[in-house]
Amino acid sequence: MRFDLLTLAALGSLAVAAPAPVDVAERELVERSSCIFTDAAAAKAGVKKCSHSVLRNINVPAGETLDLSHAKEGSTVTFEGTTTFGYKQWKGPLIRLGGKGVTFTAANGAVIDGQGERWWDGRGTNGGKTKPKFMYAHKLQSSYIRNLNIKNTPVQAISVQGNDVHIEGVTIDNSLGDHKGGHNTDAFDVNESNGVYISGAKVYNQDDCLAINSGENINFSNGYCSGGHGLSIGSIGGRSNNVVKGVHITDSHIVNSDNGVRIKTIYKETGSVSDVTYSNIQLENIAKYGIVIEQDYKNGSPTGNPSNGIPIKDVTIDRVTGSVKSGAQPVYILCGSGSCSNWTWKGVDIHGGKEKKQCKNIPQGASC
Repeated sequence: MRFDLLTLAALGSLAVAAPAPVDVAERELVERSSCIFTDAAAAKAGVKKCSHSVLRNINVPAGETLDLSHAKEGSTVTFEGTTTFGYKQWKGPLIRLGGKGVTFTAANGAVIDGQGERWWDGRGTNGGKTKPKFMYAHKLQSSYIRNLNIKNTPVQAISVQGNDVHIEGVTIDNSLGDHKGGHNTDAFDVNESNGVYISGAKVYNQDDCLAINSGENINFSNGYCSGGHGLSIGSIGGRSNNVVKGVHITDSHIVNSDNGVRIKTIYKETGSVSDVTYSNIQLENIAKYGIVIEQDYKNGSPTGNPSNGIPIKDVTIDRVTGSVKSGAQPVYILCGSGSCSNWTWKGVDIHGGKEKKQCKNIPQGASC
């Protein structure tokens, strides 16, 4: 373990450091009031005690997790320089965050590089190499993840599970995977949470920009999603928690993606989806569906036969506009009998494409 300008005896009385330094004098002040770590083991032990931890150019050994899940309450943890990871086929995660009232952030120019191209084989989690999940942001309470610059995750990027979690200004850039075999590179997967607020995200990937599988009071705003599968709820069903309630996805731009707005539930499973709003969503060059809401998923693929076990109700689609490719379908709705209800549909204006599949059981208030 190495501490710059500090000893272990001083850990209990450290002050919270200022934000990223902007000049030499300020940098020296920050370093005097910070615990600085250059290896993963030291960081794991030190974040439990330090009010401000700086993770500087850490290379995490192969098969190990950069474990920051027991960060001191109210502390700040700052990534600095380039964080990298050794190569091993394993399930991960490469990073684990946790704590109460903790802020995880990054200094100017800092990069967390998963070097996912070492694992990419075009199969993601469906076979081939065993690929580590990138980051578990689990057991977080009233905490912030701010301004992280993440690139090249082996598969899914950030798994969120907590209460009152704020994710602000995060960039996830897996664009290299477009040509190198990236797959299942979801940006944000939300499960079993109450109060998740994601704003200002920039995502370039090959799967869902957002996937909400369970939870309440989830907000996604001012996002930019490129190359993936869109802003999704689901698939819902088959988990220990299959309830999604109180979702607001607003003021976002989806480009060069398979889908724009998507809600999907699993065939013959149980659960519920309610109180969902998509508002002011701009679509551009969408390849499959501008809006797709269907209740027929099974083993990851649609069956064409919807079921009624997971009702979708109180849904507002407001000002979803833009374009789809000529071979895409602007809107596709496939609901079970009576299982979709109380929808509001306004200001939807999607250009291009054609109707390839016939909508079924369209609820009153919606349009196909």
